[in-house]
Amino acid sequence: MPNTNITSDQALMLENQLCFALYSTSLAMTKLYKPLLAKLGLTYPQYVVMLVLWEQDGLMVSEIGERLFLDSGTLTPLLKRLEASGLVTRVRDAGDERRVHIKLTAQGRALKAKAKPIPGCIAAQAQCDIPELLALNQQLKTLRQRLSA
Repeated sequence: MPNTNITSDQALMLENQLCFALYSTSLAMTKLYKPLLAKLGLTYPQYVVMLVLWEQDGLMVSEIGERLFLDSGTLTPLLKRLEASGLVTRVRDAGDERRVHIKLTAQGRALKAKAKPIPGCIAAQAQCDIPELLALNQQLKTLRQRLSA
């Protein structure tokens, strides 16, 4: 069994920082997505909003924010840009005008077909098989839940 004891100096080494491993991996992942999403006319944050809406259209802004761990101050400008691109519409709730539903346009729904190859491209670039990616995804979700608790 490997020695998992590290000195306080080793604990402060950059290569031993989980936060830096996650941060630098996130940067590398976003860099991989950039050219793929450019073909769709989307940024990465816009892409994840579209993923949520492709799963369930007509969500309220607050529901999208909960799914993406984003506050409305971050999400609203994103949604406005998606609306300006013709991918979504923002519709105020008739019963409560403070509530805004986000609905895909025909163009937004059609974009889903163009996005279908992206996960396979990312998996190939990551040189991971599907079980490995699923296991890693689950580990990261578990870590996120623990950190949020």
